[in-house]
Amino acid sequence: MAVLGKVYLIGAGPGAADLITVRGARLLGEAEVVLYDALVTPEMLALCAQAELIPVGKRSGQRSTAQTVINEKLVDAAQRYQRVVRLKGGDPMLFGRADEELRALEEAGIEVEVVPGITTAVAAAAATLQPLTKRGVARSVAFFTSSTAPGEPDHPALPETDTLVQYMGGREAAATAERLLAEGRRPDLPVVVVENCSRADQRVRRLTLADLAHGLDVAHGPVLVMIGEAMGHRPHQSLDPSA
Repeated sequence: MAVLGKVYLIGAGPGAADLITVRGARLLGEAEVVLYDALVTPEMLALCAQAELIPVGKRSGQRSTAQTVINEKLVDAAQRYQRVVRLKGGDPMLFGRADEELRALEEAGIEVEVVPGITTAVAAAAATLQPLTKRGVARSVAFFTSSTAPGEPDHPALPETDTLVQYMGGREAAATAERLLAEGRRPDLPVVVVENCSRADQRVRRLTLADLAHGLDVAHGPVLVMIGEAMGHRPHQSLDPSA
């Protein structure tokens, strides 16, 4: 019986190739096959030029690979290769469908290792010089997404926290803002929107909760929305909307 390979779930980080971890980059350079997300950049894939590359992208609103098919491809790859990498944008353990993939691999008796990556919220806070927490202002943060599994409500309850960070928030951000306004949040509550975080085409916008309720004009890149008092300008912070 052939020895099963090992699968590494690696976080690629927010986008920029030099924001992957040293361990992640090393394992990419040793991989025999890499199954990668749609948000993984060509610069990141250059780190694993020796490997067979299999795109298994999942993009909201676009035709993409079903999760069950991705699970099957991972199991099949581990039956044919010794070093298999599943490369995911951000961190595998946060909105990365890691649970489904871990269960499929574990059921098949395949060894798995998770290599964490920089999640987009942390990268966006760094890119905008906007801490998610602030003494005396914000001591709690919640990450959430409006994407739901079949059978779940389309608009689950919003977490009660000082700073709200909405992943994949392009089209859903307006609904979030409307709900927060209905709950009594003030219209001028600061909001920072980051599109294509850490990439050459990164776009940053600073607005208010009332502005956000009117919707966002976004392109095709990933959008992260940060809401809360901690997003307010510091006294000497640049007023440039991209700063």
